[in-house]
Amino acid sequence: MRTFLAFLFVLLLTGLAALYSSAFIVHQNEQALVLRFGKPVNVINKPGLNWKIPVVDTVDIFDKRILDLDASPQEVTTLDPKRLVVDAFARYRIVDPLQFYQTLRYEGAVSSRLGPILESALRGVLGSVTLSDIVRDKREELMGRIAQQVNQQAKPLGLEVVDVRIKRADLPEQNARTVFDQMKAEREREAAEFRSQGAAEANRIRATADREATIIKADATRKGEELRGQGDAERNRIFAEAYSQDADFFAFYRSMQAYETAMKAGDTRLVLSPDSPFFKYFNDPAGTAAKP
Repeated sequence: MRTFLAFLFVLLLTGLAALYSSAFIVHQNEQALVLRFGKPVNVINKPGLNWKIPVVDTVDIFDKRILDLDASPQEVTTLDPKRLVVDAFARYRIVDPLQFYQTLRYEGAVSSRLGPILESALRGVLGSVTLSDIVRDKREELMGRIAQQVNQQAKPLGLEVVDVRIKRADLPEQNARTVFDQMKAEREREAAEFRSQGAAEANRIRATADREATIIKADATRKGEELRGQGDAERNRIFAEAYSQDADFFAFYRSMQAYETAMKAGDTRLVLSPDSPFFKYFNDPAGTAAKP
């Protein structure tokens, strides 16, 4: 009886061990490939509890998350031509576990297969554009082209390349000073050209303003002379009208103006005869003194 109970206990333990070894869990961020004697028999993409045949079946787990691949820094010659040291990385994920297993087997092999593809695409795309396109003008577009090329070659590996980015694009140390001097000379040339254009435009504006000022002054002078002439004519008309109304008063008024102009304060000397008509209002207030 004791032997039978021991047999049952061993049998129970064996069953529990077999049950435990036949169950496996696939997590939310994982996908699994079930192998039977080393041959793929099932791909599991959904998380949860799954079963396999103990001893016969094995399970390979692959990550479903987006993974990073750092490319080795490499020297690229641009279209200018300029030499750049480019350090880039790619972001990828495993989309077909079966194809990935058949081509790469494990995730550690991605670097050796996908890395050269990424480096070749970087050299091909960046070598067909200028330095300014890479560092400033078309960087986003170039990254898209590189990602597209790498993705096309990564599909047979069961991979999808999500993005490619340049971490660093620097000039080689021996070329940095030369390129800096060239860029400085180019900027100085552009600055001199802009200053020359500005000076020419300033001269043009200044000449236009001077010409317009001369025209305005000439018009103002002409109008002023016209108004002055009109004023003098009006004054003479008024004087003539006043003279025609009272000739004696007008003669008296003009004589008073002449006295005021001729006899100013200070050293005023007149060499005239006392009985000159100029002094007629001094001798006779009515200005009717007889002449000698």
